[in-house]
Amino acid sequence: MEPLSPARIQRVIYVTYIITVLDISMLFLQFSITPYLARRLGFDTLWFGYLQTTVGVIQLLGGPVFGRFADVFGARAALSISSIASVVYFLLLAATDSTLMLFLHKLPAVFMHALPEPLRNRVFRCCLKLRAQMVVADLSPSEKRADALAKLGLCFGIGMITGSSLGGTISTRYGDKVAALVAAAGSLISLLLVQNYIPQHSKKQDAKESNSTSTYTPYHPGDWDCLNVDRDEGLFTPSEKGAGSVFSLGEIARLMEFPGVAKTFTVKIISGLPTGVFQVMFSIIAMNIYQLTAQQNGYLMAYVGVVQMVIQGAVIGRLTSRYHENSLLLLSIGVSSLVGLAQAFTTTAFQFCFVVMPMMFSLSVFGVITDSMLTKSVPASDTGTMLGLCASVQSLLRTIGPTIGGFLYETYGVASIGYIQFIVNAIVFSLLFMSRTTTTPNQ
Repeated sequence: MEPLSPARIQRVIYVTYIITVLDISMLFLQFSITPYLARRLGFDTLWFGYLQTTVGVIQLLGGPVFGRFADVFGARAALSISSIASVVYFLLLAATDSTLMLFLHKLPAVFMHALPEPLRNRVFRCCLKLRAQMVVADLSPSEKRADALAKLGLCFGIGMITGSSLGGTISTRYGDKVAALVAAAGSLISLLLVQNYIPQHSKKQDAKESNSTSTYTPYHPGDWDCLNVDRDEGLFTPSEKGAGSVFSLGEIARLMEFPGVAKTFTVKIISGLPTGVFQVMFSIIAMNIYQLTAQQNGYLMAYVGVVQMVIQGAVIGRLTSRYHENSLLLLSIGVSSLVGLAQAFTTTAFQFCFVVMPMMFSLSVFGVITDSMLTKSVPASDTGTMLGLCASVQSLLRTIGPTIGGFLYETYGVASIGYIQFIVNAIVFSLLFMSRTTTTPNQ
């Protein structure tokens, strides 16, 4: 297969950014529908938690399989399936008029990995779309990957502003069904862009490598730092490297054996759990604590999108070019700890607007840096599966988060969620800082 020219690679990345803006816009458009539709159908806090847990389980199962599917069959096939699933998802939402249908319309989410990572829940999905991440990670050189992923976050901010504003306006003036149909039409346009502009395969591999399985060279086993595996300039078809089955659990579990991966995943889960609890509970907090209507919630999300755009577009790229990823990881965890403390004292939407800035900074840096570190830790042929595992981490948090969040909310109040985030991230920060100071002299 002929390698893509640099100009075409750049064009593919730009089209991927456009697809991301469109997908995120449609995603946030439906955020103005679901919480209020659930309330009209008689959902209380407990049942709304069950609904979010259902989505978490579905995407937890689908994330690694979707990533593996992309590695085996290529970017175009994976993105096409994801776009088709989005169309079906929104059409089912438009037809939802009962509790059963509200649960059933979530089933296509098994292939919908919209997950810009800082906030992968019903209100904030500030993680980057898994399907867009795979293309950008495959086509970006190793040293520029964090910056490229950050630009996906900039696209996310644009989509958040557009979708939140549009969704609140359409659902208020024309109703939920029209808003859902508009989202379905947007996903259909995304499918057409994928079919016409995304190459069948996006993996890179050097020409001399086409008969081998990988160029991966193990790093220092004792170093907690993740690896820097450079991609070369050729492209290859996954079948040329003897790709395994899409449903091969062994292939997925194999990635955890690479140096640095297990430790980074552990940090991703433990540090992300308290943050994820707040995220999955935000719909309830916005309605019950902040007393926001659908249109007001849309405006708040638009504001969050502006903050996201500034951080992803103007801040993260400069930070990654000047500072080591480990230092930025520590910074994001430290800021997240302080954000948890601030959240514990936040009682109004106005106060929350001030908390949003450091919150989005920590979430954006944490998501971009951990995904960048993990994709550099594995061979180029496995980036899709690795990003699928990253998506599953967030789905795991969404699976257990509603149960934990509902219990804390009902028993100890909203402030308890912030206090736990403060304590857990402070402990993780301390352990990583001590680990770093211990390994640096040994290197």
